Amino acid sequence: MATILSVSGSPSVTSRTARLVRHLDDRLRGQGHDVTSLHVRTLPAQALLGADSGHPTIVEAAAVFERADGVVIATPVHKAAYSGLLKALLDLLPQYALSGRTVLPLATGGSTAHVLALDHALRPVLSSMGAAHVVPGWFTLDRDLTVGEDGTLTVAPQADGALAEVTDRFSALLGGRTGALARSA
Repeated sequence: MATILSVSGSPSVTSRTARLVRHLDDRLRGQGHDVTSLHVRTLPAQALLGADSGHPTIVEAAAVFERADGVVIATPVHKAAYSGLLKALLDLLPQYALSGRTVLPLATGGSTAHVLALDHALRPVLSSMGAAHVVPGWFTLDRDLTVGEDGTLTVAPQADGALAEVTDRFSALLGGRTGALARSA
């Protein structure tokens, strides 16, 4: 199956966005994909903010993008745009770092007023980086994501169903088993 890079652009250690991406990573693994996770917040701040594209950690992050067949990009929406942390990373990657790749954009936020951030802020950047196909993504309201005391994530049923649908569409484009096949695996 495909190699997928799953990127969380949230700066928060307790991020619902990061937890949501891990939830979808499990689904993609169940469909036979090899999934690698990248939490942008774990990259060196000095390299990100200093635009040090030659820093060994940034060079390795770029190499992980290069090895991926598909990329999941998840971000919280702040002030009607994707996170500044994610922007710092995307700015350091080669211009066509997504060339030939299928990309699934995801966002989380507190209000439906931010739903267009996927199409008006993030999608143009992903396209400009050469993505072969940016599949329709999904915006999930924060209220649909509940984190238990033990750190486990519960996704509201309607949001979970929609997320499963966009994830399965992404997986199918990459040659993964979807739907009933994934549930029986």
